[in-house]
Amino acid sequence: MLRRSLLLATLATPALAQARTLRLIVPFPPGGTVDLLGRLVQPEMEQRLGQTVVVENRPGAGGMIGSDVVAKSPADAGVLVISNIASHGVGAAVNRAMPYDPMRDFTHIGLIAAVPSALGVSATGRFATLAQFLDAARAQPGAVRVGSSGNGTTGHAKTEMLARAARVELTHVPYRGAAPAVTDVIGGQTEGVIAAVADIGRNDRLRLLAITSADRAARWPDVPTFKELGFPTLEANNWFGLSGPAGMDAAAAARINAALVAALATPAMAQRLTDLGTTPNRMTPADYTALVAAELPRWAQIVQEANIRAD
Repeated sequence: MLRRSLLLATLATPALAQARTLRLIVPFPPGGTVDLLGRLVQPEMEQRLGQTVVVENRPGAGGMIGSDVVAKSPADAGVLVISNIASHGVGAAVNRAMPYDPMRDFTHIGLIAAVPSALGVSATGRFATLAQFLDAARAQPGAVRVGSSGNGTTGHAKTEMLARAARVELTHVPYRGAAPAVTDVIGGQTEGVIAAVADIGRNDRLRLLAITSADRAARWPDVPTFKELGFPTLEANNWFGLSGPAGMDAAAAARINAALVAALATPAMAQRLTDLGTTPNRMTPADYTALVAAELPRWAQIVQEANIRAD
């Protein structure tokens, strides 16, 4: 009888775990790249896990508020977050009062996408190439203004990376999001914007001069990479993945990773990722953990050298 009871308990545990609703926290407002990726994977994950997956937007502080919810949750709380380059990379370097440790306080499960950034200018403006853009910056130091989605963001960091690599002086102009930054480029208030291609790449009033991926994106085959134009340090994608609280059961993390990898491999999802300038991946939890660990010191060095601050 005891052995039978133990067997029944063992069989029931996975079923109970699968019946639980999973909360997927998107630590940014609706409408942006992070929110888009969350809502793309939500139905696919739901189908493969056999669980209800509820997307919950918890924006604020560059992704830290939503991420901190997961960092402070019990390991078995059934809550995940879309960890990303802002909340788990650049943010750790620019925010001195980080409420969590991007490695110690999370179980990193898998990569959803690595989306490149691009330098965009007005489609009707005077710059047709990156060389022309940089020549203008050399001719009038500080006169070329580059917008980003805010101080201490990846766009800010990449603007400083470009200025240092090209040995020019660019004036960074922070905005509250990519949309107003794009508006000012089109209106002529600034000369350029650096942001994720998902946010700026489908605007026909912008011209993309260069992209930060290792290779040209299938979605924008005519746009050269910074690397091929002589700036290899500008190979820097915006990565987004799934992470849970620290101490998650390894089998549970592996099950979620398997569902994620299968979801990303579907033809429909592969096409959506192509539209965002990226491709499906098969990262394991160990792979994604290693990616986050490698990115932290890289951005810490960049932020320190350029004296980038979030305020």
